[in-house]
Amino acid sequence: MAKSRQAKEAAVARVSQQLKAGRGIVFADFTGLLVKELQELRVALRQTGVYYEVVKKTLLKRGLSDAGLTNVSVDGLSGSISVAVSREDEVAPARTLVDFAKTHDKLKVFGGVLENNYVEADKIKFLAKLPSKPELLGQLVGSIKAPLTGLVNVLQGNLRGLVQVLRAVSQKT
Repeated sequence: MAKSRQAKEAAVARVSQQLKAGRGIVFADFTGLLVKELQELRVALRQTGVYYEVVKKTLLKRGLSDAGLTNVSVDGLSGSISVAVSREDEVAPARTLVDFAKTHDKLKVFGGVLENNYVEADKIKFLAKLPSKPELLGQLVGSIKAPLTGLVNVLQGNLRGLVQVLRAVSQKT
């Protein structure tokens, strides 16, 4: 049954709003997935804070243009298109979809949007391999902390040596 004009306009507005606020956007083809598998995918995406919706290509085109993503074209995509959008993490939709596609070969990642430009599936798969934002921040803090820790240990070594010499002198007398 065809959607009414109001339902289509609401869908375009909903998708457009998500795309405007999205930092990570990935397009995928879910053709061939069972309903149970699609529900598993939705749960996995929801747990990572990713918005997911199945959208007709014409409505997606309108949503992209309304969101100001004029550099992004979905004309080359075929099949049933779904869009996954994360407002906080650029990598979350890519990682979740690529991980799900490893166990469900019918899910195909088409590509996505990075910095308002369309990127191909291979770049999305590479992006999915990156550590998460908290992991990257932890690595950064560790890198900053390592030289300072070494400096503190060197300075404490001199003090320890002085204390040992003074203790030895005091024990001799």
